[in-house]
Amino acid sequence: MNDLRELLARPVLEVAPALLGAHLTTDLPDGRVTLRLTEVEAYDGEDDPGSHAYRGRSARNEVMFGRAGLLYVYRHMGLHSCANVVTGTVGRASAVLLRAGEVVEGADLARERRERRGVARTDVDLARGPARLADALGITVDMYGEDVVDGPRVHLEPEPAPRTRVVTGPRVGVLGSGRAAATYP
Repeated sequence: MNDLRELLARPVLEVAPALLGAHLTTDLPDGRVTLRLTEVEAYDGEDDPGSHAYRGRSARNEVMFGRAGLLYVYRHMGLHSCANVVTGTVGRASAVLLRAGEVVEGADLARERRERRGVARTDVDLARGPARLADALGITVDMYGEDVVDGPRVHLEPEPAPRTRVVTGPRVGVLGSGRAAATYP
């Protein structure tokens, strides 16, 4: 079994910090962009009121119940795509939301993609926030279910050296059931 797939098959609260520093690359017809993940958010499926799978399986979240390493892409408020990497075991939903990254290859293309979708004032803003990250990489809902381990268009490479320091905090913009989701790490 692939080492990356084994990492992604672990519990979501272990996978999320391990993805910090990883490189996510898209190879699309208009070019290649790679970013280093700098911010992620863990969602623990049916045990997590902030998760799209909290109320069970649906057409929207079906891929979250699949194999670790699949891409869960959804439209936020009908406007923006957001990308998650599925974690854990088949049949139990969990995923890591890709919240922010630093572009390390293809900055000109990332900026062009961002400008098509909105304003890109600085290079720091190119992939700051989940929708901007998806825009900079060219990730759209048609990539739903693609494999970031073996996929031809989207590929994840873990950081070669483990992180020595990870900062955690409350979730951003998550209310969930009775506002309880904001208390989850």
